Amino acid sequence: MKAKIIEILEELRLVLAGRSLIVDTILPPIVFILVNGLFGFRNAMWSALGLALVIAVLRLLRGQSALYALGGVAGTLLAILISILLGRSEGFFLPGIFTNGLTVILCLLSVLLKRPLVAWTSYLTRRWPLGWYWHPQVRPAYSEVTLAWALFFALRFVLQLNLFQNQQEGLLALVNFLVGWPAILVLLIASYLYGIWRLGLLKGPSVEEYKAHKSPPWEGQHRGF
Repeated sequence: MKAKIIEILEELRLVLAGRSLIVDTILPPIVFILVNGLFGFRNAMWSALGLALVIAVLRLLRGQSALYALGGVAGTLLAILISILLGRSEGFFLPGIFTNGLTVILCLLSVLLKRPLVAWTSYLTRRWPLGWYWHPQVRPAYSEVTLAWALFFALRFVLQLNLFQNQQEGLLALVNFLVGWPAILVLLIASYLYGIWRLGLLKGPSVEEYKAHKSPPWEGQHRGF
């Protein structure tokens, strides 16, 4: 059990390495809602934008990618602009709600095209051969996990959209946080555990066996998904 926990932590560290946008996802919306409730929309707008700029400057000083820095500021500006156009402070969360819906569509399309989205995210992190992911005794595991992701983001989309339509700003802020990175971490852990278990049932080759062009029977992938 201890070895499995260490393995999961190491895999999470690999997957989340360099994901600086986690900070952008959590902090600006929290600051926006808190300041909006206490001091009004205009102050909330400048506070969220100021925080995004501070985060961007800190990233640049630390030598992190300018793309992350500019992305955080651009995302906050977009959320503020939508809030102004709608005349509703909860409009700040609309870009995130839209992203959830888009993710559901991408997940379903990728499975239909037999190129599951989760396989692509794994490839971008690990750079394993793309052909391994499309192997008939490997791809089903990634397709099933991608469908689970589609269900998760669909539920998140429906819940947040309902709160947005009912103008429940405070509850929307709380839900946005709870179904954000805390829930994503749970999803990543569940995806990894299920994926490794499913690969074992499929009895396909491991990445190294695929690279070496070994013939079956294969030992299979026991770590990394």
